[in-house]
Amino acid sequence: MLGQLSKRKTLQVTLVVVAALVLAGNFLFKSLGDGATPAEGAEGSALEALESLEVGEWEDEDGYDRDAFGTAWKDVDQNSCDTRNDILARDLENLEYSEGDSCEIAAGTLDDPYTGEEIDFERGPDSGDVQIDHIVALKNAWMTGAHAWDQERREQIANDPLNLVASDGPANMGKGADDTSEWLPENGAYRCEYVAAQVAVKVKYELWVTQEEHDAMTDVLTSCPAEPLPTGGL
Repeated sequence: MLGQLSKRKTLQVTLVVVAALVLAGNFLFKSLGDGATPAEGAEGSALEALESLEVGEWEDEDGYDRDAFGTAWKDVDQNSCDTRNDILARDLENLEYSEGDSCEIAAGTLDDPYTGEEIDFERGPDSGDVQIDHIVALKNAWMTGAHAWDQERREQIANDPLNLVASDGPANMGKGADDTSEWLPENGAYRCEYVAAQVAVKVKYELWVTQEEHDAMTDVLTSCPAEPLPTGGL
């Protein structure tokens, strides 16, 4: 009698488990059928925009020359201030201007997005403590489409506020020309915003991504599928 009760109880437990698995499977199937996959980005998100980018290979790596993107920090918006000072004015706080100059930033404080540290900027021997980084490195841009552009378009991406951010100098130097698969900011809280900006630049200028770059971008943005695609500006 005890053996029969034990078998009956085991059968009941088994049936409950099977029913639960069937329900879970139906729910998962319905979710996938509705398109609610874990990697799906919200409408207007960087993750959604990433899927519009062409995946390709690097081209003409040996042909890259920084001069192909024009003189550094031109006044492309014709506001009488060069691009470096425009970005410093946008990204720094507690600004001080050089005497008699309404453009040149003499000092300020940067809440550095790459390291999460606060940096005191002062023009002079230590100006390099704060640098202006190209979020999509110009060499990366060159190898993913810009090698075929004319000079004017290359100068545009080199000075576009969408592609620029004031950052810790050593961190910027450490990044070099690396893409997302090779380098991410030490400050994890900024990674979604950083990768979203890279996607926005590549969308705007119709640059492609390598498979490795695409996969690394997906990994980051999947953790923040609603991260919006930035529009840039000053």
